[in-house]
Amino acid sequence: MGTRRTKINLAKHAGFCFGVKRAIKIAQEVAKSRYKIEMLHEIVHNEKVVKDIEELGLKKVKRLRKGKNKALLIQAHGMPRNIIKKAKDSDYKIIDATCPMVYEIHKTAISMEKEGRKIIIIGDKNHIEVKGIAGNIKSRPLIVESGKDIPLNKIKKIQKGAVVVQSTQNVQKVENIIKVLKKNIRDLKVFNTICAITRKKQREIQTMPLDNDIMIIVGSKKSANTKRLYEISRSLNKRTYWVESPKDLKKEWLKEASNIGVTSGASTPDYLTQNVIGRIKELTN
Repeated sequence: MGTRRTKINLAKHAGFCFGVKRAIKIAQEVAKSRYKIEMLHEIVHNEKVVKDIEELGLKKVKRLRKGKNKALLIQAHGMPRNIIKKAKDSDYKIIDATCPMVYEIHKTAISMEKEGRKIIIIGDKNHIEVKGIAGNIKSRPLIVESGKDIPLNKIKKIQKGAVVVQSTQNVQKVENIIKVLKKNIRDLKVFNTICAITRKKQREIQTMPLDNDIMIIVGSKKSANTKRLYEISRSLNKRTYWVESPKDLKKEWLKEASNIGVTSGASTPDYLTQNVIGRIKELTN
């Protein structure tokens, strides 16, 4: 009898999105400049990428301090404008690596606020992207994290509203929240600003867990979009595992698996995903 061969299926849209690739390219280019480059936040939510960037000489700091030849690199998720103003006032050069898709969300929120609309952000209130969106408008937005915590008493008081969405949110959950908002706010403009690659990744993760015995999701535990891939996959296939590196894989997970699906978050470098696939092959041979 021949030995059973395990097939590994890598998602077509696994790994870096356009915004992350762009931010890393900007970081690599400015590392060669005469400036001392500082970051207040991780450029993207992946420890391996952050380490690679820091090895180029970019430094993560807790606060801005005046000094000569300093530059502030704004991460892919964007940043509140008051922090950017503070950096400029402290003589920092601004190097903006904000994802263009996130920048468009800022523009939409600013424009809708000028129309006199209450801004509603669907997203994780503690995520830097959401803080960046909120920090680019003058008024205090209403942030809705899930369908379970929609503050209907506040929603019903809104005469004119506008919705924007954190770019990496769960498509289905957002659509459910929007339905509730539409029922309770008469004059509501909706901008479902989930980015295209997030939608593609989530479409893949709706079918892959059903077509594979096991799903392996690769990415940092800090990554919001990776978390959502894991949550969707886990709801469809209980044999879904979230790993940050090859060493997290366990041989017992892979027992009796003919087909293993692999995908990774938008901030996960391809080499890390390939290293995980390499380890899966070692454990299944």
